[in-house]
Amino acid sequence: MREFSRVGVVGCGLMGSGIAQVCARAGLDVLVAERDAQALTAGRSRLTGSLDRGVRAGKLTEEERESTLRRIVFTSDLADFADRDLVVEAVAERRDAKMSVFERLDRVLADGGAVIASNTSSIPIIDLAAVTARPQNVVGVHFFNPVPVQRLVEVIPTQLTAPEVVDALTVFAGQRLGKTVIRAKDRAGFVVNALLVPYLVSAVRMLESGVASVEDIDAGMVLGCAHPMGPLRLLDLIGLDTALSIAESMYDEFKEPLYAPPPLLRRMVAAGAVGRKAGRGFYGYAG
Repeated sequence: MREFSRVGVVGCGLMGSGIAQVCARAGLDVLVAERDAQALTAGRSRLTGSLDRGVRAGKLTEEERESTLRRIVFTSDLADFADRDLVVEAVAERRDAKMSVFERLDRVLADGGAVIASNTSSIPIIDLAAVTARPQNVVGVHFFNPVPVQRLVEVIPTQLTAPEVVDALTVFAGQRLGKTVIRAKDRAGFVVNALLVPYLVSAVRMLESGVASVEDIDAGMVLGCAHPMGPLRLLDLIGLDTALSIAESMYDEFKEPLYAPPPLLRRMVAAGAVGRKAGRGFYGYAG
């Protein structure tokens, strides 16, 4: 079975930095790309901060922190990815942005057998595979936030993905990265978001219609259903902009009303109140 030792990650936001961290912690050679120097500085700071929190929590030693950082190199030039045998795309949840990355990676990767994977939450993988000359080597590999903590990974093949690629990614995520892997069909939302998104947008609709307050909706699901976090606080963690993109993608594919984004969700995103990363969403996050 093929193995992956040189991993590239395109995007160093919440998801990309987490993916880079777990790959480097697993002893892999990791190259991370961002669009410019400012984004790289922010990504490096995000990744370093996550490792620092791990040290303070006693989950890794100072030596492990340093060795993890030594395995990660940063770049703003995708041409540097030529030697990668696996690249995980983790840019913003926009179809045009992801398709552009896949087109460029397909031209850059010197090894025709190199695998390109997308961390998309909802965009059909076949749409991304179609812009490459290697659709047999394109697959979805969906991590969950925060990546160093959440143990699940969805592996999503298309009709054209080679079975050996699916097997290799399953082993890689399960054995090398220590995740629990589930396989999903290439349908918008896959397994988790197909179940989660209707629940989240229903909570927004409930708030919008005045049925209950933010706090009472969340308390109801935490204390009444034993959820670790209420739906509106979870939306703040995910990012309302990300949730909106996922809901739009799922509604676009299935045209089911339960996936349709509520007006309140759209207006909050337009106002920049997209959750914890912005300091405000359904809750405030001072500092």
